[in-house]
Amino acid sequence: QVQLVESGGGLVQPGGSLRLSCAASGNIFGIPRMSWHRQAPGKARELVAAVTSGGSTNYADSVKGRFTISRDNTKGTLYLQMNSLKPEDTALYYCNAYNGIRGYWGQGTQVTVSS
Repeated sequence: QVQLVESGGGLVQPGGSLRLSCAASGNIFGIPRMSWHRQAPGKARELVAAVTSGGSTNYADSVKGRFTISRDNTKGTLYLQMNSLKPEDTALYYCNAYNGIRGYWGQGTQVTVSS
């Protein structure tokens, strides 16, 4: 069982930055894949970025060059550094941990980009 709690969301102006955190219960060292997803009103949930236990990353085309995903296994925390934010980045952001058998979700943190 893995429990995830996201934080760090908020209201930011276009061009601004935010850093999301996802605190996991227990050791995440052995979790093969952790990821961030987002869901905007009226749209399907989409993958934003993912990182494997070996450190390999992949990003949605829409966030490449602006967002950086990282994980600190010793702290049991997943991060998403978001720079150059755009209004279209507005969404509820979710953390996911996939242990090779099933995925676990957090409750989400709201990110709103608006002037």
